[in-house]
Amino acid sequence: MIPLTIPWAAPIPLEFDVTLPLLGRIVHHGSTAAAVTVLPIGFLYVLAVSSVGVYGIALGGWASNNKYSLMGGLRATAQMVSYEVAMGLSVIPVLLLVGNVSFVEIVTAQQQGPFGWLALPLALSAFIFLVSGFAETNRLPFDLPESESELVAGYHTEYSAMKMGLFMFAEFIEIAIVGALFTTLFLGGYNLPYMHDGGFTLPGGYSITMSHGAVVVTQLLVFLAKVLLVCSFQILIRWTLPRFRYDQLMDL
Repeated sequence: MIPLTIPWAAPIPLEFDVTLPLLGRIVHHGSTAAAVTVLPIGFLYVLAVSSVGVYGIALGGWASNNKYSLMGGLRATAQMVSYEVAMGLSVIPVLLLVGNVSFVEIVTAQQQGPFGWLALPLALSAFIFLVSGFAETNRLPFDLPESESELVAGYHTEYSAMKMGLFMFAEFIEIAIVGALFTTLFLGGYNLPYMHDGGFTLPGGYSITMSHGAVVVTQLLVFLAKVLLVCSFQILIRWTLPRFRYDQLMDL
């Protein structure tokens, strides 16, 4: 549900007048946002939906009828609830600067100036958000719920086949979601420096004019490249840092 609200390109102008069987005449004039759905509540919706994931992990550990799985589920619940607070607070400066919680408005606000990315003035908020994202996805160095040396494999100890696959699948989806959110909130979304909806305006008065279709394709590729870089950084951290102790995790 969360990726449906994230814009991946500038609004696309669409004008059509068609008549369909059973549906009748459909007329549309104007621009359509390059997202599945545009919600005015934006990031607040993301926080609300991401909080529901706690139930799945807690119930998954409890339903295993295994004390190690139950302990892993409880660890994951405490960890996710704790770091949701830090994640929400780290985004408040972004919302105050932009004056809106809509993802479209947040990306548009970062088009101002050559480097209007909020990761530059709000470096501390970006760092806290990224650390909280690591903790939310239960990955190293915050994979205490899955501690193989203590809890065998955490909340999915008793699962196999596709049930185990769904746990793993959800974990990697969360990596991509954290990457997309970080890109949208702090890295300018789908925009490059000096880029606007009509092309590029370079220093010295030079400009590159592009068709709207070419701009949309470029913005989509830029957005995917930024998300890929953030996801690669998360995987790199997993290969680099050791696991924290649980008391260190909760005190952080």
